[in-house]
Amino acid sequence: MNEIKEIAQRISVLREIEEIGIEEMAQLTGKTVEEYKEYEAGGKDFSFSFLYTLANRFGVDITELLTGDNAKLKTFTLVRKGEGLKMERRKAYKYQHLAPIFKNRAMEPFLVTVEPKDTDAVKKNAHEGQELNYVVEGSMTIFIHDAEIRLNEGDTVYFDASTPHAMRAEDGKPCKFLAIISK
Repeated sequence: MNEIKEIAQRISVLREIEEIGIEEMAQLTGKTVEEYKEYEAGGKDFSFSFLYTLANRFGVDITELLTGDNAKLKTFTLVRKGEGLKMERRKAYKYQHLAPIFKNRAMEPFLVTVEPKDTDAVKKNAHEGQELNYVVEGSMTIFIHDAEIRLNEGDTVYFDASTPHAMRAEDGKPCKFLAIISK
């Protein structure tokens, strides 16, 4: 079974355990019932926003949806450079979770790499919480609602993540940034 189908199966089982209807889940994720069914059947890959929204609704850690394992550590966790839970949900975005096994996290820390695209088109997503993005390397434009903000190395933006947003790498190079999302 591939990774997408395994995640889809965990989502389906959790929805059934929680006795939540497909209609409610479709509405929660901003999808049609048919689209939601396709996600739950493993026919479509998941965005981070989709998984984050579901994890919050089910009251589970996003790590549990991704891996099937529960977070265990509660005093501290250490992630060395290049390690962490890799989430390559979309071709343009690569996430590396920086605390996947820390239990009861109040925030989700990620090192995100946005690859340059051949098109200027961006697809905005939204999810619960607030988000801080700190550019570590490269440049990107962040789109928050109707605003377009150019961020360079060392720049920080903090925003309400329920506002539709997207990022685009600039100058034909990848952009690496620290994203911290509050619950």
